[in-house]
Amino acid sequence: MKWAERTGRRLKPRDLHIFAAVAECRSMAKAAERLAVSRPVVSRTVGTLERTLEVQLLDRTPQGVEPTAYGEALLRHSATVFDGLRQTMEDISFLSDPGKGCLRVGFSEIPASGLVPVAIDRLVRRFPRLKIETQQGNVATVVEHLKARRCELAVVRLAETDPEVTTESLYHESLFVVAGRSNPWVKRRRVRLGQLADEPWILSRQEVLPHGPACKAFRAAGANLPQMTVVSDSMNLRHGLLATGRYLTLIPASALLHGPKHEHIRVLPIEVEGWDVPTVVATLKGRTVSPIGKAFIAALHELARPLTLPRAAKPG
Repeated sequence: MKWAERTGRRLKPRDLHIFAAVAECRSMAKAAERLAVSRPVVSRTVGTLERTLEVQLLDRTPQGVEPTAYGEALLRHSATVFDGLRQTMEDISFLSDPGKGCLRVGFSEIPASGLVPVAIDRLVRRFPRLKIETQQGNVATVVEHLKARRCELAVVRLAETDPEVTTESLYHESLFVVAGRSNPWVKRRRVRLGQLADEPWILSRQEVLPHGPACKAFRAAGANLPQMTVVSDSMNLRHGLLATGRYLTLIPASALLHGPKHEHIRVLPIEVEGWDVPTVVATLKGRTVSPIGKAFIAALHELARPLTLPRAAKPG
């Protein structure tokens, strides 16, 4: 018997939805309550799935239920099915009325501080009824959101390749040494990075790794990496501390060019090598990007163009 006759016609999205709820709740009774159906309906649905697939999907215990290896495989591929259906409906909605649709995008801290908000605003101005859903976190978290299909695309600086992810390079991030405007070093016309090694610094975790730009910059200047006063990935925290006039930090060119203008900061005349790893748009391998996703990527490329210019084109 062919697959379509034996299985394909008998697997229904509703049944997969019920099974996913059972697996998440770890209880048929709780799943029934969440879905507003009777417990026998839930039990019968799971049983039908197991008979159709000829495998055991759940381990029953006194404490509840746990997906078997077969159950985990079904959950994984069910997520793909539901995501495909959702994206199909969104694409049809967008193609029938380009003013409508939904874009789900993930991003890490640095893109969130400049490039992504401007790209989102451009898209919303073009499509006023467009809905944007976002996922933010560190790079690993955002990639997990992408793999779980909580977002269609992600804007991150991805240091390692991933067999499940396709990347499209946007630009290599440049970095600038920045101080608060009341910081004494702002008045110096000439400053060397080595002179700043004993100052209070705010640096991110990635910047101070052996291959990170801060570590490489101080090494090239013949100085040791500063004993950081603050280690943080937060751009908001950096600006809050810079306003005191006591701290120094590295600010990405994308944040200086596209982010909010902060009157309390000044860029010092120091050359710092930027990131070797590019900022990219990441999508799931084999997954078709929606029309609105393509429009967003085009906006990102347009905004990234000034960031690919030589270092002499200093933002702000």
